[in-house]
Parts: sequence; structure tokens; C-alpha cells
Amino acid sequence: MIHPTAIIHPKAELHETASIGPYAVIEAGVTVGAGCEIGPHVHLTGETTLGKNNRLHTGAVIGDAPQDLKYNDEPTRLRIGEDNVIREHVTLHRSNSPDEDTVIGSHNFFMAHSHVGHNAVVGDHNIFANGALVGGHAVIADRVFLSGNCSVHQFVRIGTLAMMQGNAAVSQDLPPFTMVFGVNKLCGLNIVGLRRAGIGAEERTELKACYRRVFLEGAKVAELLAESMGGRTRELLEFIAASERGVCAHASRKSG
Repeated sequence: MIHPTAIIHPKAELHETASIGPYAVIEAGVTVGAGCEIGPHVHLTGETTLGKNNRLHTGAVIGDAPQDLKYNDEPTRLRIGEDNVIREHVTLHRSNSPDEDTVIGSHNFFMAHSHVGHNAVVGDHNIFANGALVGGHAVIADRVFLSGNCSVHQFVRIGTLAMMQGNAAVSQDLPPFTMVFGVNKLCGLNIVGLRRAGIGAEERTELKACYRRVFLEGAKVAELLAESMGGRTRELLEFIAASERGVCAHASRKSG
């Protein structure tokens, strides 16, 4: 299961069912779980832990040092869940201090050349298309779709089932269930994503009404939270209320 050209440190821990491809490099401190497939020229370094059934394609660099000038070579960590697909030349960096980890959940799809920076937290079932960039300390919830060449600023939060369209960038929080284009420009709800997630027509209608009241009519979030509403609508409002950076604002494509 281990190609003879692979370089594996004696202190790396590999499950007996893991597969290691040609010229892969696995350094001390790395743990590779059951059923993982490590492709050619993959580099695993740092205090990095991979759960079971992760598939890493050619040239991925996982667990390297954070791109942070304050980092002082501490033994920091990257934790990765299960059943992730990590395509060619993806980079996932470990944290910048021992007090906090970079965390990747399960069932995520990282397409070629996507990047997740230090101390970021990524949930489950997310898709990062080619060239998507996530800055340090960002928080990505579940079932988020980042289209090609999107950029997420450091410390930004992206809510559940949010979608960034191609080449979009956010420096403010992106609320759950919404869709953004350009720079910090909301253009409505992620209706296709909501349908695919099995969210019914009644909940979608309530979310649409809430979106209209908040982003088009300027209703106060605190007052809306006092009303009786479904769980997902409350999740949207609570996300906005908890934002420290401010949230993206609605902008029609006609007005820009």
C-alpha cells in the first residue's frame, strides 16, 4: 500500500489500510486514518491528523506552516475529518499558535488550487471550487458553495447554505441561505441550494419574507427576533445579530 519512492518519517502514524502514492512525503507528527488515499507528490507535514477515507490528489500540501509573520515555529495543528476530497495542489495550513487548531470537517470537496488559511474552521459538505481562497480565522459553516476564484477575507463568517458566485469576494459576514456576487453584494437567497437541501416551500417563503424585510426594507433584526418564526429564519437573524464585522448588503445587478 506504500509506493517505494514515498518518504515517510518513522514517527508518522499510518493506518495499515492507507494507500501512499509515488514521491509522497509524510513527516513526523502526521497521522493518516483508515482508508485514506495519498496521491503522488503529496506533502503532509506539521501536527496534522487525517480521519478515515480522505482522498488527496497530486501535489496537495497539507499542514504546512501558517503564512503569518507572527508565527514562531511552534508545533501547531491541523485536524481533518472524514471522506474529504482534496484535489491537485490544494493547500490547507495549520494554525498559528498551539492554543487553537485549523479544523476541517467531513465530506468536503476542495477543487484544484483552493486554499484554507491558518486557524480557519470549515464545517461539513462544503464545495470549494478551483482557486477559492479562505483567509485565516475564517469560519465556514455547512453546505456552503464557493465558486471559482472566490476570496474570503480573514475572520469572516460564512453561514450555512450560503453561495458565492464566481470571482466574488467578501470582507463582511455572509449570512446563511444567501447568495453574493461582486464584492460584498447580496443578490437574494440561494434558492437552488435550499431546494437541494430539502428545505420546503413554506420555509423558503418565510426566509424570502425575512430577507425582504431585513435587506430591502431595513427592518430591525432585534424586533424581528421577538416574533414567532421557524428555526432557519431565526438562524438567519441570529447570525446577523451576532456579526462583529457587519454583513453583506443587498445590491441588485441593475444598480450594481
